[in-house]
Amino acid sequence: MDAGIGIMICLGAMMVADVLDGGSPAAFLNPSAILLIFGATFGATIASTSLAQFKTFPKLVGMSMKPRVSDIGETRQMLIKFAERARREGLLALEGEVEAVEDQFIRHGLQMVIDGLEPDTVEEILEIEIESMQARHAKGIDMFAKMGGYSPTFGVLGTVMGLVSVLANLADPSGLGESIATAFIATLFGVGAANILWLPVSANLKGKDSEEAKERHLALAAILSIQAGDNPRIVAQKLKAHAGPAAEEAESAEKPAAGAAIAEAA
Repeated sequence: MDAGIGIMICLGAMMVADVLDGGSPAAFLNPSAILLIFGATFGATIASTSLAQFKTFPKLVGMSMKPRVSDIGETRQMLIKFAERARREGLLALEGEVEAVEDQFIRHGLQMVIDGLEPDTVEEILEIEIESMQARHAKGIDMFAKMGGYSPTFGVLGTVMGLVSVLANLADPSGLGESIATAFIATLFGVGAANILWLPVSANLKGKDSEEAKERHLALAAILSIQAGDNPRIVAQKLKAHAGPAAEEAESAEKPAAGAAIAEAA
């Protein structure tokens, strides 16, 4: 909900500021400006990407409005336990437990280790999976970034169109001020949509992608360490180094269980 809250704060601040200046939010309800900005922006986005990509629009907006739930603490604890058991009983002892791992990336990586693939091969395949994931995410991130660029441009275009109409009716100066104000609403909608909706959504998705990629690199380091037969204490240190500040937050919650496993293996 963080993105949704931020968007509501932006809209609320704009409405309150307008009222304090003596304006009326109802003045912004201009159907032609709304149609131009959103319709033209959507059309240009489809033209620059694809209709198939644009169909992911509702899903991506929904993702940006929801906080990303990270189970990095549980993942670290699970991988440390796997390291402890593999060191004590061998990699084949993990086969039964790996099938129950929900994370497909971790399950695939551990399965390759159990199957006896070379460490370089395991690392290469998992790195490709991470790159493929980020390339897929980049399409959605880039789509909203493009919308953030198109929207202000169409806003200016709408204002120019409005001013052309104003200049064509200079013979009636009584409604000149209102007509000019209406013309500039298009620019307001264009710049507002870009900076309140499209660019924040793009940045939000980019942040989520970065977090997921970081967690996958963390899992990759642990999987390679388990394959190498490292002491669980070393595995824990590698996970902590890759996780950064997130590791400190999860440390107190997982320390009793993970600590017992490490002490037993050491």
